Amino acid sequence: MPAHILIVDDDGSHRTVLRTIIEDWGYEVSEAPDGETAVAMTQERPYDSVLMDIRMGGMDGITAQKQIAKHNPSIPVLIMTAYSSINTAVLALKQGAYDYLIKPLDFDVLKLTIERMLDHTRLAEENRSLKENNSVKNQFGMVGSSERMHELVETVTTVAPTHAPVLITGESGTGKELVAKAVYQASERSNKPFVTINCAALSESLLESELFGHEKGAFTGADKRRDGLFWQANGGTIFMDEVGEIPLSLQAKLLRVLQQGELQRVGSDAILHVDIRVIAATNRDLQEEVANKTFREDLFYRLNVIGLEVPSLRERQADIPLLAEHFMNMYAAKYGKNIVGFSPQAMDALVNCPWPGNIRELENTMERAVIMATTEYITDRELPANLRKAFLEQTGTNAGSVELPLGDVSLESLEKRAVQAALKKHKKKVDAANALGITRATLHSKIKKYGLEESKRK
Repeated sequence: MPAHILIVDDDGSHRTVLRTIIEDWGYEVSEAPDGETAVAMTQERPYDSVLMDIRMGGMDGITAQKQIAKHNPSIPVLIMTAYSSINTAVLALKQGAYDYLIKPLDFDVLKLTIERMLDHTRLAEENRSLKENNSVKNQFGMVGSSERMHELVETVTTVAPTHAPVLITGESGTGKELVAKAVYQASERSNKPFVTINCAALSESLLESELFGHEKGAFTGADKRRDGLFWQANGGTIFMDEVGEIPLSLQAKLLRVLQQGELQRVGSDAILHVDIRVIAATNRDLQEEVANKTFREDLFYRLNVIGLEVPSLRERQADIPLLAEHFMNMYAAKYGKNIVGFSPQAMDALVNCPWPGNIRELENTMERAVIMATTEYITDRELPANLRKAFLEQTGTNAGSVELPLGDVSLESLEKRAVQAALKKHKKKVDAANALGITRATLHSKIKKYGLEESKRK
């Protein structure tokens, strides 16, 4: 079924031209002659997108866009504006419009922008469907609907009932500890202790004492005997995060625990027997560490009896809307905010962000957005400037798009870019002036103001 686009313009001939072109592209089209009619029509049915002029008799495009966003912010609205109304178009962007194009329209740019808008609508619909029918959020607490997440959950379910060691690999911030807890919760040891340690957080001497325990007087400050984490986890599970950071001198002792279930407290000759399942995690390439002689090969193979790789967020892009909504709801409840969703621009930025910090970065971003939100919807204004900038750089911008994060938009920068785009497109200045809707004298003034003539000669 083709996407349905609503064209809103009080110029009947312009609506007819747009309708003919857009229908030729394979879309279904409806028309509205003014803002009031457009608002009423969007309340009657959920259009896939709206293409709307700013200046119209009666309710203008800005007011209509605001009303549409209030009723259904998931409908992306593309604004059409004359060059002289760029500042008004920026206002529309700030209150939730998807993008704007400058008249006279470049139909190639219009087609690409509509395709990008509809990609957003499609993604939102897929997200709703997946959330209702295919989400893997379950007793493990993992959120996702992507194929990678389904595979990971199926593997966890299969291997959890065994007693074999598990090595979880993946980039920082991907949720390796959550996967470790999932293995523990689905295992036969779920009613036994679950002990965690970050191996990178302690010095070699402290790590040895923390893991294996020590006798009274074993070293300065050891005023009493202390049981180590392995002993505390006896019968249960120990999760060793950043296991690749364990010094070589301690790796032999860890191997002994894995192979014989034996350990010795620091300062003691007595051998203690423990029954422990070890789940380890690392963001390092341990095979490379083995090749570099910084990690024992026998220990690596003993830890890696069952290997689980946690995908990065960019490898499970389809899960971003679900995760964003999950964190939005969590922090909205924490901070007592009534937030019900995202604007189209905000969700586009979230989905297209590369997320080098993975889920941890997304969670922090959503906490910030919830704190900063002043309405029921999170918009791109609440997102960090670097995220918005990265989104614009990754997706590219057209001649009528804002190329700066909205929080940093200046009318002069937009004006300069619009003039540059017109000069680049039209060989004759008179044609560039006509395209911008200004006089040739005004165009010369702008060229001089921004030093464009000089840059053109260069």
